[in-house]
Amino acid sequence: MAISGKYGHLNIPGIADDEPVFVLRAQDKLAKHLIEVYHELASSHGCHREFREGILEEYNRFDMWAGIPKLPD
Repeated sequence: MAISGKYGHLNIPGIADDEPVFVLRAQDKLAKHLIEVYHELASSHGCHREFREGILEEYNRFDMWAGIPKLPD
C-alpha cells in the first residue's frame, strides 16, 4: 500500500502504508522525459546497472504505449 496525493491509497507490494509515492502515467507527455532525467541521475550517482536497465525498460513501456499523450491535468 502507498499514498498518492492525486490517486489516494495504492496497493503496491513492498511499500509501507504511509509512504508517499509519485505516479507517472504513459499518457503524460512529460513522463518519458522525466524517466530519461531519472536515468541520467541514477547513472551519475553510481546506481547498479540492473537498476538503470530497469529504468530503461520502463521508458520503453511508456514509449510503446498506444494511447494519445497529453499534458498532465
